[in-house]
Amino acid sequence: MTETPDPSDTELMLRIGNKDDTAMAEVYRRYGGAVFALAARILGDRQLAEDVAQEVFLHLWNHAADFDPNRGKLRTLLMTRTHGRCVDVIRSRNARSDRENRAADDRSTGTADSVDSELTTLTEAEMVRSAVDSLPVEERTVLQLAYFGANTYREVATILSLPEGTVKTRMRSALKRLRTDLHEEFFSSDPLPISDTDPSSKARS
Repeated sequence: MTETPDPSDTELMLRIGNKDDTAMAEVYRRYGGAVFALAARILGDRQLAEDVAQEVFLHLWNHAADFDPNRGKLRTLLMTRTHGRCVDVIRSRNARSDRENRAADDRSTGTADSVDSELTTLTEAEMVRSAVDSLPVEERTVLQLAYFGANTYREVATILSLPEGTVKTRMRSALKRLRTDLHEEFFSSDPLPISDTDPSSKARS
C-alpha cells in the first residue's frame, strides 16, 4: 500500500485560506512548539508566551492568503512574527514601567525639566526605531532576533534556517546602515567600529 505523502506547507496554507481547520491543526502540530518556545525564551513568562503564540496562529488563520512561498518558508514567517510580537510586548511593558517610574520620580522630586527630558528620550527612541524599521526585512529580522531576543548568531541561524555566515553578513550590513543613518544624530565625527563579536553577549550583559 502506498502511503499518502504529507501535504506541503504551501498546500496547507491554501487549505487554511479556505478555512480548513484540519490544515490549521497540522500547521500548529508542525510549528506550535517552536513558536511557543521562542516566545517563552524572549518573554520569560509562560502565560505571555501562550498569548503571543495564540495571536500568531490566529493571524495566520485570518491572513492565510497573504502567504507567499516565494518570499520565504512558513516556519521563518511564523518565527519572525513571533519575535516581532514579543518585541511589541516588551516595548509595551517597558514603556508602562518607565511611565510609572517617571511619574513616581516627578511626584517625589518635582523636577521642572522632566517633560523636556521625556520628550528628548522619546524623540531619540523614535529615531532609532525609524532607522531599524527602514532596514531591509532580512537584515531587520536578524538584528531584532540578535539584540531584542538576545540570541547568538548560531541561534538566529537555527531560528531562520540560515547558514551562520549569512546571519553574520546580514548583521554587519544592518549595523553599517544604522551607523550611517544615525551617525549625525548621535555620534561624534569618528564612525563607530563594527565588531564581529556576537551581539547576544552585549544584550545579555
